[in-house]
Amino acid sequence: MTREALLVTHTGHSANTEHARRIAQLLTANGFGVRVLADEAADLVLADATKVSGPDAAAGVEIVIGLGGDGTLLRAAELARPVGAPLLGVNLGHVGFLAEVEAAAIDDTVHQVVARSYSVDERLTVDLTVSFDGEVVARDWALNEASVEKAARERMLEVLVSVDGRPLSRWGCDGVVCATPTGSTAYAFSAGGPVVWPAVEALLLVPVAAHALFSRPIVVAPTSTMTIDVLPTTISAVMACDGRRTVPLPPGSRVDVRRGVQPVHVVRLHPQPFTDRLVAKFGLPVEGWRGNGA
Repeated sequence: MTREALLVTHTGHSANTEHARRIAQLLTANGFGVRVLADEAADLVLADATKVSGPDAAAGVEIVIGLGGDGTLLRAAELARPVGAPLLGVNLGHVGFLAEVEAAAIDDTVHQVVARSYSVDERLTVDLTVSFDGEVVARDWALNEASVEKAARERMLEVLVSVDGRPLSRWGCDGVVCATPTGSTAYAFSAGGPVVWPAVEALLLVPVAAHALFSRPIVVAPTSTMTIDVLPTTISAVMACDGRRTVPLPPGSRVDVRRGVQPVHVVRLHPQPFTDRLVAKFGLPVEGWRGNGA
């Protein structure tokens, strides 16, 4: 039975397509069948690759490899998650928190994939339910975060936030971010939220530019349900999932946020303490550290 991999590539830069071709060449030489997304195929020019599209593009593959920044990896996660395929991120962007390896390590990375010399982490997700007048009007999910934001720049968004069916606070704000530990270093971090280690099972709620005495980020249990009511007196809002998919929220809408039923599986090639990843990605100053024996 042929082993298969799906490549998801940010093809906007020629260097990215070169890296993708190199990975495809190495995989093919080692007996893999390579799939590419149909709308990327023209840029990649891979004669032996199978063109795929739609939500089942990754069905049956052994691994999904995303090449690009975090945006590309989030796009790859949308295809990997429904079929339970592990996702390997190759960073061709800037910070790249979701990525496991840099472009310079592509050859070694493919060898490890071929040898199945890697581990797989489960990353917690969130499921979103949007209701209006008591009826469910939309469902979605997110790996990093879901945000409820104002749709008009000139006015504040008025929301009432509840946790586990009990009211927490009413805010006039620019928005509210509900994040996973994976997303704690993304939008939630920019909004002033804490960094949460990936192994910690928790959900984050971070208000954005809230006008209130109590507007601190909070961390809740993974079993909790966070509810955001867009008050009838406010402007229209929008819900964004991982910054990729949006749902309009008219006044009176309700968004329920829960732990996702289905996680995303992320490939780890080199066990690395999350502390080291933070230091490397953010360029944190650690001069003067003398080791555990200091």
